[in-house]
Amino acid sequence: MSEFDYDLFVIGGGSGGVRAARVAAGEAGAKVALAEEDRYGGTCVIRGCVPKKLMVFASEYRDMPAAARAYGWDIQDGQFDWTTFRQKLNAELDRLEGVYRKLLAGSGVETFDARATIKDAHTVTLSTGEEKTAKHILVATGGRPMRPDMPNAHLGMVSDDIFHLETLPKRVLIVGGGYIACEFACILHGLGVEVTQFYRGAQILRGFDDEARGLIAEAMSDRGIDLHTGTTIVEMHKIGTPEAENMGEAPVDDVQYGHSEVEETGNGPLRVKATNGTIRDFDAVFFATGRKPNTDDLGIEGLGLELGRNGAIQVDEYSQTGVPSVYAIGDVTDRVNLTPVAIREGMAFVNTVFHGNPTPVDHELIPSAVFTQPEMGTVGLTEEAAAEQEEVEVYCTSFRPMQTAFADGSGRVLMKLIVSKANRTVLGCHIVAPGAGEMIQLAGIAVKMGATKEDFDRTVAVHPTMSEEIVTMRNPTRTV
Repeated sequence: MSEFDYDLFVIGGGSGGVRAARVAAGEAGAKVALAEEDRYGGTCVIRGCVPKKLMVFASEYRDMPAAARAYGWDIQDGQFDWTTFRQKLNAELDRLEGVYRKLLAGSGVETFDARATIKDAHTVTLSTGEEKTAKHILVATGGRPMRPDMPNAHLGMVSDDIFHLETLPKRVLIVGGGYIACEFACILHGLGVEVTQFYRGAQILRGFDDEARGLIAEAMSDRGIDLHTGTTIVEMHKIGTPEAENMGEAPVDDVQYGHSEVEETGNGPLRVKATNGTIRDFDAVFFATGRKPNTDDLGIEGLGLELGRNGAIQVDEYSQTGVPSVYAIGDVTDRVNLTPVAIREGMAFVNTVFHGNPTPVDHELIPSAVFTQPEMGTVGLTEEAAAEQEEVEVYCTSFRPMQTAFADGSGRVLMKLIVSKANRTVLGCHIVAPGAGEMIQLAGIAVKMGATKEDFDRTVAVHPTMSEEIVTMRNPTRTV
């Protein structure tokens, strides 16, 4: 009989933790328990990837009637109904949470709807007062959005709050320039919200390819998003308070907004002063200024482990902490914060611990997508990063695709390959286009396999498509 209650105790019911628990129990035959204090499915299913992508789909229909008319359809513009959409969205999230619970039960995982903290190397304490022991503990508690360190930051929303709004604001200020900020700027604009975006840096989407992010910034502005770089909030107060009155009146831009009223939404209406000196009123302010691993009061420090940058649990290539029985995967480690990566880390953990097959996690050449409008798909090195390490050839083309050009649309797409001049390997692929996320998944296979530019050239184009440009660019745009 084992000296422990379980072979594995997983803390966190997100995608990574659930996958590790299911595989350890179902395939490896381990006795497994999992504790989740909130909803099963974690950030991705409940308050991230899934609801956000459904909102992306909803927002993209805004342009459909005009495009259809350009193609000869007699179709009129419509109105978006947030209440109808939100009810269906919530029903879908409930369904998905139920799927996660059934998968765990079907694999023989015992679940606890409770908060779990680590007491020692083999013991967890539940918020119900119970204590459970396990030979191995896996921390998969994810991360959470953070508000900036400024007065009245509590008056602003974060990404978790978007999905719980009873009504959509008419005017929103989004603060931040990362992928979450830019995705929600496009989403809310598509749903009919008047969107202003502040970002303190020189260009949005820092860390992505400069040419690609520049095209997205241009497209967002062309669509009507009021984007201000080099700008952030100086102060923010609720309208009606003495502090807001002391800031002065915000000018009403009837040409831009078409109305002057600001309605109560969440903690709004709010008056905001920016670093560029302007004073504006908004129904809501949405902070997308970073995320933090969920390690607060988890018991990590009691194990003698030091937390890394931003409060992340530090692990080795096998996701093992400095305490041999304790492992961590997913956003709580702040390595590559993507759901498919957390799932891969969970699978590697099971292989290492329960199958006796030490499996390091592969974080190289991970494809990813930013669901702006248009989307960006990327894998490998940016032009800037590649040029720092070796001489490269850049193959790039930007054009109006057939479907857009026929409808007299202005939107452009970008196809870009970064190629090693020394060995011809494709070091990076960057696509800005409708459906770029779908395209980059397939391009990512070739890049991961180490395909050369000549391998791309030998591939016959699928015509007429946007993506055919990836295999038809013969001459480099530049060498850097």
